[in-house]
Amino acid sequence: MLPFLFLFLFACGIIFVKSYEETVTRWKSYKDVATWMEKDFSLDTERFKRFEGTLPPPRTPEETFKLKSGIYIDAAIFARETLNRIDPTYKAKIVVLLIGRGANHYVCSFMRDAKLFIMDYGTPYKTIVGVHGPFNSLEEYKVFFEKNHPFIKNVQAITYLR
Repeated sequence: MLPFLFLFLFACGIIFVKSYEETVTRWKSYKDVATWMEKDFSLDTERFKRFEGTLPPPRTPEETFKLKSGIYIDAAIFARETLNRIDPTYKAKIVVLLIGRGANHYVCSFMRDAKLFIMDYGTPYKTIVGVHGPFNSLEEYKVFFEKNHPFIKNVQAITYLR
């Protein structure tokens, strides 16, 4: 009877989805987070347009995982919380790039082998999406961002969000 039940569920297209908690306990490194972001996460374009130039109430990592979408702040918080759960030595933090005119961009930094890496998945601009680094400093990442962003060529400041 049990094999019949599994066959029936498979035929009906029912997929059992693991929770955020269950999934993260199986992830072993930043590469697992990046793989999920690349395969499953998508930019919430409606939310992006609605909150352009402002900072919306951020989604929790659990909410972002369930919805499989978000914007800059959602992706950054998801990455920070998840990386720090996987391995606290990553010392993941939120970084804010101050663009001006109220528009800021948020990414997640983490440390690996005493080098700085940046995880950025909450943007529509493919030239800056992904895991970037190693960098020696936030200023070095700022130069990378200005060089690779299709429109923003002058970041006023970059700092860790407190």
